[in-house]
Amino acid sequence: MRQAGRYLPEYRRLRGDRDILETCRDPAQVAELTLQPLRRMDVDAAVLFSDIMVPLAAVGVPVRIEAGRGPLVDEPVRDTRGISRLRPLEPEADVPHVLEGIRLVRKELDRPLIGFAGGPFTLASYLVEGGPSRDQARTRAMMLSSPNAWDSLMRALVGVLLPHLRAQAGAGADALQLFDSWAGALAPDDYDRSVLPYTRSIVDGLDGLDVPLIHFGVGTGELLPSMARAGGDVIGIDWRTPLDVGWDRIGGPASRAVQGNLDPATLLASWDVVETAAQRVLDRAASRDGHVFNLGHGVLPATPPEIVGRLVDLVHERTERPR
Repeated sequence: MRQAGRYLPEYRRLRGDRDILETCRDPAQVAELTLQPLRRMDVDAAVLFSDIMVPLAAVGVPVRIEAGRGPLVDEPVRDTRGISRLRPLEPEADVPHVLEGIRLVRKELDRPLIGFAGGPFTLASYLVEGGPSRDQARTRAMMLSSPNAWDSLMRALVGVLLPHLRAQAGAGADALQLFDSWAGALAPDDYDRSVLPYTRSIVDGLDGLDVPLIHFGVGTGELLPSMARAGGDVIGIDWRTPLDVGWDRIGGPASRAVQGNLDPATLLASWDVVETAAQRVLDRAASRDGHVFNLGHGVLPATPPEIVGRLVDLVHERTERPR
């Protein structure tokens, strides 16, 4: 979960004031920023350095990422005319830098590489709101009041996201993650009706690739059964839901794997607090197959890198199965 980022001093030195989307268009920097964390800690997989807005920018959406605010869309999509501007992604033409970055990483990497994309509701939220939102109110209003327009928007996003994920797998990603981070703003019935079918079409479109998919959201404790029905080989559980409780909600260990779920804020506390909290997650997993130990969301910028490294070592020491 966001291995490379503002918490690593070498990342800050390399990126400087450069725009993150510009950085994502530089394959050499993509490779270097992907590999940086592995030089510090013995994580079991690498996460591709990229951003969920990359494919939208590639198909012509006027998006910029402002420090301290996040993605901003200068021309929000709120009607059929705006939706019509979204075209299907052509990966080799639109995001060759992503694919070349993956190929460069694969030349040096001795462990799996995770590629990713934003989920359809999350990207719809940025497009409709024009930027970050606490409640996604305008997006939810469009979803509820204009179902035809919503259907068109979600279908258009599937046409962007599915080729993006398939191309990453084709370039060498060993696993994929779908970050529908803001889906937790929805009631289960609304998710089932207005998001699940489109997510399912993305999952179905990955059939035959033999690349596992992680399906993740924030604040999705009540949505976990729906997310499981939408699909994914691994379902992410954030820190608000105990790991074993969340696992039961998606059908239990016999159903599929889970990822999670240490609160990222824990890593800002003293080591004894981190150790206790990590052990609590491991205890709830109870050594059952199918648990990917992870944070419940991304690493916070103020996190000391040495604490992350100690956490990785702790988890390895206290789990017996080979990595």
